[in-house]
Amino acid sequence: MTVTTWDEPTGATPRGTLIVLPGRGETDASYQRFGKRLSADAYRVRLVPVDLDDLEGTRTQVEKLIADESLPSPKVLVGTDSGATLAATLVGEVDADAAVVAGLALPGSTGGATWEDEVDARTACPVHRSVLDADPDFERGALTRPLPWDALELTAPDKPVLVVHGSTDRITPADDAVAPYVDAPQARVWLVQGGRHDVLNDASHRSVAATVVLFLESLKLGSDLPPVLVPAAAGR
Repeated sequence: MTVTTWDEPTGATPRGTLIVLPGRGETDASYQRFGKRLSADAYRVRLVPVDLDDLEGTRTQVEKLIADESLPSPKVLVGTDSGATLAATLVGEVDADAAVVAGLALPGSTGGATWEDEVDARTACPVHRSVLDADPDFERGALTRPLPWDALELTAPDKPVLVVHGSTDRITPADDAVAPYVDAPQARVWLVQGGRHDVLNDASHRSVAATVVLFLESLKLGSDLPPVLVPAAAGR
């Protein structure tokens, strides 16, 4: 299992480690932009391929990265689609410090009868569309594959979680995706206006990445996620 890496700029002090779990059909090509952007902010990024037929193998690789003392803490799982589902289930079972759940998939989260339908459901970003079109290893039609979880009852873990979901996601309805987290004290839940399923790589990818960085910076201050920025007092 080959892990793709993006490291902080030379001379920068690394601020934490992101363990990225991609979704159905995706390869590391889909996360070049995200990996470079987050590593530029001094977070080490490690992408672990997810084999839906060997989730234990994926878990083993994730646990190796969590146990790797050369990688700085906090160590945060970041998942999209089926990778988001895996991150949501693993974060409470392994020694990760937190999770980012972006574009969660649930049993029945399928769609895209044709390639054009699938791309349209995934993203409105023209750059990301071109990446998908040009990636020879991307599995077209992957969103029609059922998830390996026959029954899934997600609950918010006793750890910080950032949930980001597209408001117009046709693969997983937004209300279903955020329901387990909306009342959890350590969860931060955001809907991306007009966002589609590949929410890390959709048209609002800059704002989503900024939201991820703010979550990570807050996590650095404490697991209760104290705010980094607060409104100025009235009258100042």
